[in-house]
Amino acid sequence: MEKHEEVKNGVIFPVGERNEAYAQFFVGQSYLKTLIADPKVSVGVGNVTFEPGCRNNWHIHRDGFQLLLVTGGEGWYQEEGKPAQFLKAGDVIVTHDGVKHWHGATKDSWFEHIAITAGRPEWLEPVDDQTYNKL
Repeated sequence: MEKHEEVKNGVIFPVGERNEAYAQFFVGQSYLKTLIADPKVSVGVGNVTFEPGCRNNWHIHRDGFQLLLVTGGEGWYQEEGKPAQFLKAGDVIVTHDGVKHWHGATKDSWFEHIAITAGRPEWLEPVDDQTYNKL
């Protein structure tokens, strides 16, 4: 049984549509609801929902940062060279400019976070199954 199935309907904000625009940078299915995309504001804000087992590729934010506000479910966050951090509702992650990292759901739980992002992402290799399955 999958944990935190209520997340698939959105916790605070709507779950959004299938994240087709960024699907090539994810293993598994994610959903995106853009909350702020104002060209006069230098940050984007989106509600990102991950099905169990879904995670994004390793990536780096250039000339910016990313803040993750976990709103539901259970997930992982990992910076290169550091152990993965288990995430749950109420957790906050700050990713500084130039830090290689990834984030996503646990194997058996839905996961949702608000992503506040400045700068441009540089997408890298997927998180391989061997690494992910050890968590």
